[in-house]
Amino acid sequence: MRRNRRRSLVTEMPVLLSVALLIALLLKTFLVQAFVIPSGSMEQTIRVGDRVLVDKLTPWFGDRPGRGDVVVFKDPGDWLGEAGVPAEGSAGIRAGRRVLSFIGLLPSAGEQDLIKRVVAVGGDRVKCCDASGKIMVNGSPVREPYVHPGNPPSELIFDVRVPRGRLFVLGDHRSDSADSRFHLADPGHGTVPEDLVIGRAMVVAWPPGHWRPLSR
Repeated sequence: MRRNRRRSLVTEMPVLLSVALLIALLLKTFLVQAFVIPSGSMEQTIRVGDRVLVDKLTPWFGDRPGRGDVVVFKDPGDWLGEAGVPAEGSAGIRAGRRVLSFIGLLPSAGEQDLIKRVVAVGGDRVKCCDASGKIMVNGSPVREPYVHPGNPPSELIFDVRVPRGRLFVLGDHRSDSADSRFHLADPGHGTVPEDLVIGRAMVVAWPPGHWRPLSR
């Protein structure tokens, strides 16, 4: 009887692992994906090495990014240059990383995704700055409690009418973020097409001491 149980377990294990991988892949593709933060451009809201969970489901139902949302998006065009995640270690470690990347627990080697906060959406006019140094959207100053302590809202002057279907994004660590302000000469005036948005960051999930929801 015990031998039969062992044989059954050995036979079923590959099936169970395959099902688990399939479920993880479906979750990554359609529901939620974990992203590792490689830079300090969103500090202190999100720190280097933090893992954030990104909602990929609601865009399927027409939920569009709004002002104040923290979003992950594909590189619109050389925002990252040659930056990427190097593949290091032994063959076994690289294989393990490929599996974890496949199911969304680690970033892919050479991954070209960014995370920023939406400051203005299509149709908005976003400008820096008013007499008090605050960024204005549609003529009203924006309250930004999430900006890194000691940083002004922006040291770069800009005045952009955001095209429909695009987003103007900034990092919370304004003095350490190459964001829309640094691409004003590009065709979209530094804005990001909505169709490049992977999803909205919902929560800092790791490490446990950094856990926090990401609200507008």
